[in-house]
Amino acid sequence: MTANSKQTRTARILTRIAAVAFIIGAAALAVPQIAGAQTPTRIKQNSAWGSFSYQGGEGKVCYILSVPTEKSPKELNGKAVDHGDVFFMLAQHPGQNVRLEPQFTAGYNFQEDSKVVLDIDGKQFSMFTRGQNAWLENPAEEGAVVAAMKAGAKMHVAAVSRRGTQTGYDYSLSGVTASITDITSCK
Repeated sequence: MTANSKQTRTARILTRIAAVAFIIGAAALAVPQIAGAQTPTRIKQNSAWGSFSYQGGEGKVCYILSVPTEKSPKELNGKAVDHGDVFFMLAQHPGQNVRLEPQFTAGYNFQEDSKVVLDIDGKQFSMFTRGQNAWLENPAEEGAVVAAMKAGAKMHVAAVSRRGTQTGYDYSLSGVTASITDITSCK
C-alpha cells in the first residue's frame, strides 16, 4: 500500500468516525433514558480510534469509538450489502461506576437470541444481542477485553443479521490505548 493510499484510507476512516459520532449524538438526544444529553464532543483522534464525551441525564459519559476497516459480505445475491452504521465502542459512565463497557452496534437488527463473537488476536469473547446492539455476556470479562485490545493489533467481530446473513467486521486496534488514556480522567 502506498503512502498516498494509506492517507486516503485514514481520511475515510476519520470521516466515518466523525459521522458515527454525530449519529451517536443524535441517538443520545432521541433516547429517553439519556434525556438532556448533548451532542458529543470529540476529545481527540488517535489513529483508528477517537475519544468523545457528552453530558447525559445521569452525568458525563466518555467513550472511545472506531469503525470497521473491512466489512463482509460485500455482496449478496449480486447486490452490494448495506451494513448501515457499524461501530465498536468502550464507554465509561463515571456517575454509574461503569468502567469501559464494550459495545458493538450494527446498522441492522441481529438475529433473535444470536450471539456476536468478538475475536482479538485469537482470544474470543461472547456477546449477547438486543436489537442492533451487543454487549459481553459475562461483564466480568470487560477488563480482559480491554487488556486484549490494548495488547492486540486486530479485532474481528462476527454476527448474524435478523435475515440470517453471516457478517464480519475487522477493526484496527491502532490508537486504542491512547484513546483510553484520553478518557481516564472523565468525571
